[in-house]
Amino acid sequence: MLTRRCGVLGDPVAHSLSPVLHRAAYAVLGLDWSYDAHRVPAGGLASYVAGLGPEWRGLSLTMPLKREALPLVDRLTDRARLAGAVNTLVLEDDGTRTGDNTDLPGAAAAIRERTTTPLASAVVLGGGATATSVGLALADLGVTSIFLAVREEARAAETLAALRAHPAAPRVTVTDLAGRQWSLGPDLGAERATVDVVVSTIPASAQTSDLVASCAAAPVVFEVLYDPWPTPLAASALESGRTLVGGLDLLVHQAALQLELFTGMPAPLAVMRDAGERALAARRTG
Repeated sequence: MLTRRCGVLGDPVAHSLSPVLHRAAYAVLGLDWSYDAHRVPAGGLASYVAGLGPEWRGLSLTMPLKREALPLVDRLTDRARLAGAVNTLVLEDDGTRTGDNTDLPGAAAAIRERTTTPLASAVVLGGGATATSVGLALADLGVTSIFLAVREEARAAETLAALRAHPAAPRVTVTDLAGRQWSLGPDLGAERATVDVVVSTIPASAQTSDLVASCAAAPVVFEVLYDPWPTPLAASALESGRTLVGGLDLLVHQAALQLELFTGMPAPLAVMRDAGERALAARRTG
């Protein structure tokens, strides 16, 4: 019987906590499986996947590979098609490759774990694949108005198209990240005051004091990063007592869904979260 192998691919990938989470789950589930991180740069996914043996069962994909995986799959789930990105590649025994995106349901679950407050409007900082997934998750949760704040509108074209294609048809407005135009304009000022959630998919280094201050009115902050922690936006939310959804929340929930797709077994969510928290604590004190 083959010893199954899974792994996370990306560039950079050495920082990933995914091996910690998946290995902890395998141990509890009694699975003699392996899960490792493998650096695969942009343009290298096709050749890497082609060289995998029959022992491989699943791949977690991070940047810059989420969109690169699309033409490599035989079957694409509806949510991966909507997002235009694959973060989960399931390698079936018959050689079929299924592309899925657990970031969408993972983001929704992470938000609902922290708050049950109805959400109607959001600001999403950044316009990459993660911004797309979380934006679509927000639409699933009932958000009808999304301000997509980016440095260059052209680079967010795929994200904008995906959000507007959601069945709920949310109103999406592209704004300038530096100018924070979601608080300007003839009808945005009043709406900005009622923004329910701010999602950040940008680096901590891009979170200037002015940007953090402009997000202070949002009662919910979703910071997709987990290292470094806390980011300026996360620290502001913690200091003010607002609801904070963290990157580890997202990572754990999407990883749990991945594990279930790979193994067919229920994921031990609490075990995976505890393993992630301990690994992050060790990093910060080491």
